Formats: sequence, structure tokens, C-alpha cells
Amino acid sequence: MRLRRTHTCGALRESDIGTSVILNGWVGSYRDHGGVTFIDLYDRWGMTQIVFDPEFSSEAHTIAHTLRNQFTIAIRGEVRRRPEGMENPSIETGELDVYVREFELLNTSKTTPFDVLHTSSVHAETRLKYRYLDLRNPELQKKMIFRSRAASLIRSYLTELEFVEVETPILGRSTPEGARDYLVPSRVNPGKFYALPQSPQLYKQALMVSGFDRYFQIAKCFRDEDLRADRQPEFTQVDLEMSFINSDDIMGLLEGLFSTLMRELKGVELQLPLPRISYQEAMLRYGSDAPDLRFGLEITDITDILAQTGFGVFRRAIDQGGCVRAINLKGYSEELTRKDLDAMTPFVKPYRGKGVAWIRMNESGPQSPIIKFFSEEEAQHLYERMDAQVGDVIIFLADTQKIVCNCLAALRTHFAKRLKLIRDDAFAFTWVVDFPLFEKDDDGNPTPVHHPFTAPKAEELHKLDQSPEDVISIISDAYDLVLNGSEIGGGSIRIHDHATQQKIFSLLGIDEQEAKEKFGFLLDALQYGAPPHGGLALGLDRIMMLLLGTDSIRDVIAFPKTQKATDMMTEAPNQVSEEQLEELSIEVFLMDDDEDE
Repeated sequence: MRLRRTHTCGALRESDIGTSVILNGWVGSYRDHGGVTFIDLYDRWGMTQIVFDPEFSSEAHTIAHTLRNQFTIAIRGEVRRRPEGMENPSIETGELDVYVREFELLNTSKTTPFDVLHTSSVHAETRLKYRYLDLRNPELQKKMIFRSRAASLIRSYLTELEFVEVETPILGRSTPEGARDYLVPSRVNPGKFYALPQSPQLYKQALMVSGFDRYFQIAKCFRDEDLRADRQPEFTQVDLEMSFINSDDIMGLLEGLFSTLMRELKGVELQLPLPRISYQEAMLRYGSDAPDLRFGLEITDITDILAQTGFGVFRRAIDQGGCVRAINLKGYSEELTRKDLDAMTPFVKPYRGKGVAWIRMNESGPQSPIIKFFSEEEAQHLYERMDAQVGDVIIFLADTQKIVCNCLAALRTHFAKRLKLIRDDAFAFTWVVDFPLFEKDDDGNPTPVHHPFTAPKAEELHKLDQSPEDVISIISDAYDLVLNGSEIGGGSIRIHDHATQQKIFSLLGIDEQEAKEKFGFLLDALQYGAPPHGGLALGLDRIMMLLLGTDSIRDVIAFPKTQKATDMMTEAPNQVSEEQLEELSIEVFLMDDDEDE
């Protein structure tokens, strides 16, 4: 390579006018204007317009006609100011041109399968198949660079607070953590398997027993689960654990971290401390344990008002232990058509909702098919609690508490978007605390809400020895961090004594032998002076997605998988040879499509 660059394609400014520079990059576009050729030359730092003018260099101008999009070139030229009125304010070098004197072709390019600089209309699978070209797009590169900067800030923040970065194993043992494991067969131990980590949970607790006190890791984790826009089979989490602390210490430290990230990455000053809301309050007011606080539309419980109502749908739900809750779409009556209101019932069907009732508050009085079923006293109390005024629309849902929460949470978000209540530049953080330690499974048995190593709150410990009803009511010392309606991190104070951990396992139906088989080394470790400890894991991919305002997590991962967990570029997963399978003592049997799994 003869012409090695002196400047990047985004570096030139007014002070460089009149100087000779060398640029290297890709041909972004080619335009021939009356014998003078203009090319947008770009690299990851930006774009500069270069000019092949026969009066400046006839040799370079002749070569310009051979260039095509995505050719890789090097040029030497003179920086000049653009003629008045020809500036391009959309790029940082838009006041300048570089007139080419020397030229070097570094590589040609086949015609690309899509326009690398304009990919918004390109099918996602095509972009993923040619991801090396997709990543050449400046907008996607900016996202990767943003992510890199975020990771650097996280490392710096935690390192300054004396955290030690420790890498934990990728090949471990399979332990129940809520999702399917990715299994890796062992060649040297035929018939046995490693599991890729769903999280470094057991290792980081072991590190606390080891006395490291403050650990962190930007860790790769793996879960074999159904995918969606904000989920990938392999993902990255910021994992941390601390000893001799309480939950307030951990939340305070994380608030400092996000204050730094928001200031440095988004130019936003967070108001600290961040708000905290209990799990029960979040479910009541927002229908979700990851509430979006960028807008109002809070949910109100009206079960007590309608406990004796003559409206059969509501009365049956209440008599069967359910509830009736409502949202006031305050002041939006004129913006919502009857079609909007009728569409609510099919909207809630995927959430197991059977129907949505409504009352429109008109100048002439309330309008609704259900008003005739309410007594005058019920209606009066209802309007008072809902602060119903002319111009409002009240929507109702009656069912089990779980179904009501799910449906109203979805409707709340739906109407916030429909009514344009969410600002694109808004960031609403909140902590959700005081989660239940257990919930009931389909058979009515306790199952952990988070994981079996979560500690109960100190004042709740005595309930472990009481009735099943008392056990289900235990509050855990756990906390989730929520941003714009998405959980971005969760953690807890851990159980640090062997006896309490064994008691939790017993309540979960895990006997001593099974506990030892699945968690033996951790249970052993807890008997050797394990300190009180706790921690948290942040979903780095999801955080980047939210901060960058993109709709898909694939936009912030360099080489993501599709929703079928395939890598379109490398065609993974792929079949392997019989010899490889034989070395691993594995024989593959493929099931027919119509065969029961």
C-alpha cells in the first residue's frame, strides 16, 4: 500500500483547507457532472466528498471512470472549500472537498446484494446473511461504537470502586435456572455433558466465599428459549456481586453507574435517587412488574365499589375471587372513535381477556352499554374514584387478577402509543422492590419468583417455619431495575447460611440428595464462613437497545441470531461429520414431524 492515510474520512475541517492529505476508504456513491467526477469516500469515522477534476489531474480523472460502489481506494489530494451554496450540512466535512492528485486502487468489489448505505428496506435475513456488509453501514457502526463506549465506562466505573473483574467458566454443569441449557458433550468423559452458563450465579457466590468482596464481569450467557425482538440465545450481562452490604448499597451503586452512563452517553442528568415502587403497587397501578413511567394512564381498582353490582360479568368475576379495574383515558374522548373502543376486545384476546367495557363521558352525560346495570350509588362512587369528567373515556376489565393485570398493562401501552403520549427522548428509570419470594405453580406448590438463592427479608425469615399460606406471603430481598417498561437488571441479597438454603430447598421439594447433586459445591462453600452478600445482573444488550431507541436487539449485537436461533452468515448450527459424532460417543436420531416429542 503506497498511499497510507494521514486523516480519516470524518476528520477534515476548515483548518485543513489548502493542505495535502491522504484518505483511505470505500466508494459510497459516484456522480459524473459534466466531466468532473464526485465520489463520497467513507470509513467508520465519516464521509468526505472527493473530486476528480481533469484540470487538476487528468490521470486521476481518467481512473475515476473505472470506480464503482464499495471499491476500496486511497487518494492524495488538496483540501478546498466548497463553492458557496454547495455545502452539505448533514455531514461534518460538508464545507470541504478534496481534489484528487494521486490515486491507488486497493481492491475492487462485486456488486453488493443491497445498498450498503441505505438498508432500511432490505429484508432482515438478507442483511444478516451479509452481516459483514451490513456492519459497514455508518448507522450500524455508530451503534457498535456506542456499545463499546458503554462497556468501557462500566469497566472504569466499577474498577474505580475496587471491583475485581473475574472471568468465570463457560463450560460448567447443568443446574436448574429457569430456561433450557445449551449442552456440550464431553469427548474425554463419554456420555457426560457440560452446560453453557445461563448466568455466572453459582461462581460469583463462590467468589464471595473466596473473599474477593467486589466482583464484576461483562459475561456471555446462554439460554435455549423462544426468541423475540429483545431476546437472543446468547446474550451479554454486566454481572456483579458484593459482600458485607445490603440492598440499599447495591441500588445506590447502580444508580451512580447509570448516572454516569446517561451523562456520558446521552447528555442526560438523572435525578437521584431513582424512584422505588413495590411489586404489589406496580401490579396494581400499572399491571406489570416492569412499569413504564413515561406516561400516566394508571390503573385503579374498583372491585369494592362493584362488589354487589347487578352487572353479571363484573359480579361473577368478583364472586370467583377476581377483580375489576379501570383506566381513565383522561381528556381523549374526541380522539378515540367507536372503532378504537370496539377493537379493545380482540386486542386483549391473546392475554386471555374476554372483553373490555367502556364509558364515554359526554356533555350530555355518560354513554355506555353497561351504565344501565349500575345503581346510582355505584355510578357516583365510580365516577368519583376515577375522577371522571367530560371528555374522558373509562375502560374496564374484570377477571382474575393475573388476567386483568396483563390485559390492562397491554392496553395502557397500546393507548399511550395510539395517543402519542411517549416522548422519543424520555428515559424513565425505577426500582421495583419487595417481590414475593415464591409463587404457586400449576399444582399449587411454591416455586421461586427469581431463583432459589434469593434471601427473604430479615423480618420475614420466621415465616419459613409456618403454614403454606405464610410461606407464599414471604417478601424477598430482591430488586429489579426498570427502564421505559423493560426490565434491564435484577438481583437480590443471597442466602449466605447453609441452614436457610437447605430450608428453602425443602420448601421447593428439593431433598438433600437432589440439592447436593445440583448445587453441592455451593452448599459446601456456604459452610466455610460465607459472608452476607448480594448482587445484580444487567442485560447489556437490552440496555443498549433502549438507549439507542432501536426496535430490535439485533441492531446492537455485531453478529446476532435470527428468531430461529440461526446465524445466517456462517450457517450455524450445522451438521457435523459422523467421525466427530463418534468421537463424542453420540448417535443422532431425528424425529418425524408428526411424531410426539
